[in-house]
Amino acid sequence: MSAPDRPAHLDRCDDAGRAWVERSIALVEADARRSADTHLLVYPLPPEWGVQLYLKDESTHPTGSLKHRLARSLFLHALCSGWIREGGTVVEASSGSTAVSEAYFARMLGLPFVAVMPSSTSREKIALIEFHGGRCHLVTDPGTVYDEARRIAAETGGHYLDQFTHAERATDWRGNNNIAESVFEQLAAEQNPVPEWVVVGAGTGGTSATIGRYLRYRRLPTRLAVVDPEGSAFFPGWRDGDPTATGRPSRIEGIGRPRVEPSFVPTIVDRMFCVPDAASLAAVRHLEQVMGRRAGGSTGTNLWGAFQLVAEMVAAGRTGSVVTLLCDGGERYAHTYYSDDWIAAQGMDLAPHTATLRRFAVSGDWSHPRAV
Repeated sequence: MSAPDRPAHLDRCDDAGRAWVERSIALVEADARRSADTHLLVYPLPPEWGVQLYLKDESTHPTGSLKHRLARSLFLHALCSGWIREGGTVVEASSGSTAVSEAYFARMLGLPFVAVMPSSTSREKIALIEFHGGRCHLVTDPGTVYDEARRIAAETGGHYLDQFTHAERATDWRGNNNIAESVFEQLAAEQNPVPEWVVVGAGTGGTSATIGRYLRYRRLPTRLAVVDPEGSAFFPGWRDGDPTATGRPSRIEGIGRPRVEPSFVPTIVDRMFCVPDAASLAAVRHLEQVMGRRAGGSTGTNLWGAFQLVAEMVAAGRTGSVVTLLCDGGERYAHTYYSDDWIAAQGMDLAPHTATLRRFAVSGDWSHPRAV
């Protein structure tokens, strides 16, 4: 058809499709209203230090991790963008926890779900995805998860959620009960309600983007510290100002990536720590001893950075508070992070880092093995 013959008007209204989207959004929003806000736990520090450390316990979400917030935001973003349709397959590239939460929402909406994940993903996470009705597609090379997810979405006529691109824009960073707003509301009656630091890891970069933007939007003096596992691309990329930096797949599931993901916003990060994997795992075991709570490895990475900041405040005689996240529960890692055999097979020695943590707990002193 020549240009003059092309119709000047085209109607693509889809009343049935629009009605399904509206029902789906209502279901996802109802899930948010049913879920009480997650707890803000006090980590026990000597009161004479004058510093408080808080853990935002994201393990209490219906799917057991911080990623429940992200999955809900990604589904709402995709539904409102017209990308997910009734009966369509939803696909994600994930290291596990995001896929667990996305499988939950996909089943809620009656949609098939496929998680493309590294074959090293913990078997507990695989079982959880399958429990929620998802299918796991495992790949040997973690760097191929993106292209494999795109391929499956194209072949099935479905939608690739692509958390690594959309995480930073799917969540309303100005408020709307995002994690940052929740933390500051819960701190309102505390001794030091405006923390000196918030400490988070980076997997997609979505959480750090949400918190960093919120701090600036609310004109708060709180600074943002991001912790990164050894070998990940985020830290060297941020240090060198190089978004093309590369690394290796992370042993700390949920954070650390072999590339700097599109959702990572480096310009709102005030400080970064590169944390040895052995230190992360020593820290989660220390958490269990102190609070009786088992958490995943990324919580240990958070704590390692938070403890260093607390120690700096104590050494400088500054009072105040620090906030970090308890990202998920340790039951997902019984055969890895809480297995001495697995740790030995990985060639990790937790002892020097455990000694650092014990010394810190007693004196507030932070002298530790050389960072990776």
